[in-house]
Amino acid sequence: MSAGTTARDRTGGKARSGGAWIEDWRPEDPAFWEKTGRTVARRNLAFSIFAEFLGFAVWQLFSIVAALLPLVGYSFTPGQLFTLVALPPLVGATMRFPYTFAVGLFGGRNWTIISALLLLIPTIMLGVIIQNPNTPFWMFAVAAALGGFGGGNFSSSMANIGYFFPREKKGAALGLNAAGGNLGVGVVQLIVPFLVTFAAMGAVFGGGSQTRTDATTGAETQIFIQNAAFFWVPLVLLAAACAYFFMNNLNISQATPREQAPVAKRKHTWVMSFLYIGTFGSFIGFSASFPLLIAIVFSEQSATWLAALGPVVGSLARPFGGWISDRVGGARVTLVVFALMALGVVSVLAFLEAGSFLGFFLSFMVMFALTGIGNGSTYRMIPVIFRTERERMAVDRSESGMSRAREIGLKEGSFVIGFVGAIGAYGGFAIPQAYKYSIGATGGPQFALMLFVAFYVACIAVCYYFYARRNAEISC
Repeated sequence: MSAGTTARDRTGGKARSGGAWIEDWRPEDPAFWEKTGRTVARRNLAFSIFAEFLGFAVWQLFSIVAALLPLVGYSFTPGQLFTLVALPPLVGATMRFPYTFAVGLFGGRNWTIISALLLLIPTIMLGVIIQNPNTPFWMFAVAAALGGFGGGNFSSSMANIGYFFPREKKGAALGLNAAGGNLGVGVVQLIVPFLVTFAAMGAVFGGGSQTRTDATTGAETQIFIQNAAFFWVPLVLLAAACAYFFMNNLNISQATPREQAPVAKRKHTWVMSFLYIGTFGSFIGFSASFPLLIAIVFSEQSATWLAALGPVVGSLARPFGGWISDRVGGARVTLVVFALMALGVVSVLAFLEAGSFLGFFLSFMVMFALTGIGNGSTYRMIPVIFRTERERMAVDRSESGMSRAREIGLKEGSFVIGFVGAIGAYGGFAIPQAYKYSIGATGGPQFALMLFVAFYVACIAVCYYFYARRNAEISC
């Protein structure tokens, strides 16, 4: 069916496909879901994942580029390099607030197109300035900050996809959407060290080569570091085109910032934001800083691509977190995740003291997997919490009244997903900064890691009190 045409399903509702607005969307209606909803929802999910994947890749470009800069002659200090790593998460977290509102204002499909095209700004800028060995630090800082556009994509994508799926499938759908996006972090770290070695690609994108000096052997090779940025430009254009032709806007997602803002006054919005700092904040903070942390603490390790395995493991674990939470409850899963994360950091500290890179690396792999599972479980909790609250608050207990309460809870849950995603992303700034100050003050990351243990213990207490204990305010 082409864009702009309307089909009437057997339940009497209207569904519009292609790139048009969907006027009637009832995923909780089994007949509607089987006849129309499932196919449309899955198509939107697929192209949302593609756009979000590129957003994460661009967002985390500097997590690997910062580790390469000293090798091609830039004499930035460790503090400056950690700043370049921390700036994209800081800006990206802040951008998530307006990006969350954008779905309600412009529509999910429309905003996916716009947000994808915005990724051209940091990629093109970085590709140009990185070819000049005299580029000052402040210009790299601006490019890193503009990379924050990619961080905003997550909140708008998750808020949008949350409307497409019924309650019992929401955890898995949001888990897949987030995992596909999160995977961009690992992929960018994995392929950039290889992309920069391709002279043919450098010739296509233009510009000369740079001399890379191996930190251990002193051997010199020619690389094309601009490839790290320009590689993503055609993919961004493709994602925008796919969103234009194959995604939809939902009428039920429309809301002004005034309608969305009140969720910031709700207690559980802030409780879940705190917990999400512990899960997603840890994921993005560890992801952003892991390549540079390895380069500084274990300088003899030259295989920077190894750092990419952490984000990949965390991304692939995220759908499992949503899937198991659909079955046993998100709060239980989240509680166990935080307990194991605290033990995981203790393990990292022990292997640091022993000087064992293998133990350090494997401990972080476990940590990354736990952050992914926790990301899925916390996002499963949010729709349940706000739907339950609205059902309890409903004055009209009739079927229509409860249906209206659930509809309001669905909208609030989608708003909260975006809001919580924004708050949680500040962990991506806090963790590199913690490493920066810990290394500057003590010569190592141990003090920062001990702070992480204390924070995870606090997350255990909060999750248990509000959601996991017997007679908790909202069991989920």
